[in-house]
Amino acid sequence: MIVVMKRSATAAEIDTVVQQVETLGYKAHLSQGTERTIIGVVGDDRPVQSHNFEMLAGVEQVVRILQPFKLASRDFHPENTVIDVRGVEVGGPKITMIAGPCSVESRAMLIETACAVKEAGADLLRGGAFKPRSSPYSFQGLGEDGLEMLAEAREESGLPIITEVMSPEAVPLVGKYTDVFQIGARNMQNFALLLSVGKTRTPVFLKRSMMATVQETLMAAEYVLSGGNRQVMVCERGIRTFETATRNTLDINGIALMKQWTHLPIFGDPSHGTGKWELIAPTARACIAAGADGLMIEVHPNPAQAMSDGAQSLKPEKFAALVRELKQLALAVGRTL
Repeated sequence: MIVVMKRSATAAEIDTVVQQVETLGYKAHLSQGTERTIIGVVGDDRPVQSHNFEMLAGVEQVVRILQPFKLASRDFHPENTVIDVRGVEVGGPKITMIAGPCSVESRAMLIETACAVKEAGADLLRGGAFKPRSSPYSFQGLGEDGLEMLAEAREESGLPIITEVMSPEAVPLVGKYTDVFQIGARNMQNFALLLSVGKTRTPVFLKRSMMATVQETLMAAEYVLSGGNRQVMVCERGIRTFETATRNTLDINGIALMKQWTHLPIFGDPSHGTGKWELIAPTARACIAAGADGLMIEVHPNPAQAMSDGAQSLKPEKFAALVRELKQLALAVGRTL
């Protein structure tokens, strides 16, 4: 449940409610908006009696949250969450563009791509140093060497970096380099990993699993939030359906629904969502029209030679053309890019 405080509630009255929450054996999570403070009562499934709070001074109302995800719910946090990533605002009026290669392959390729996407209008640089692949014989990434290259590309381009972390044990190492932890689709329900990044204060980019519902995706975000890390972004990257003509089925419905259900920034990934570079532009437009706060797009200077996911990567010049096109669409939906 959530306890909505009156506009006139004092700091002492808010503290009294927090103490009552903790006395009952729950955790209190404060969301302080421009008009009101909302206190989330979070814990196990034991029923909480509303009368424990309704008579306290400064309380306006007590509301039960029906969704199983509490901290991620708009009931708890009505206003959009805006996350600062090295000066880049994610979740605000500006649509955030994340671009770069699927994998870090070499220093020269990465820096070339970073500078090209920065010039085109990208806000963050993506690149995998550790690559979970379906086949154990496929390229698995360069490891820490790749992380060092990403850090160098950040210095060269000025773009913050996002890269995948695959296990709780790897969080300290990856955290030394990255500005955003990416949790890949295959790790979306790796609860030990979610709890581990939840203990950090590094932003987390959570990708929806190919077999997960929207609710399951937001429950995964809840794991991170429950650890104290409020800087979570959620990415729709396509789900597995009966359709075989594309790599996945990009769930545009899911983007629109998550924007209604959660205050967290929502991204679309048309590269993984389709698996075909020719479909990136139309599905990117659809993501923005559905309300996405950002896009993650794979870009490679020579997709035919890419060590992973070349078929779904744009060349830098095509990415630049897409950004120019999306700027007009962003204005049409009341956003900027």
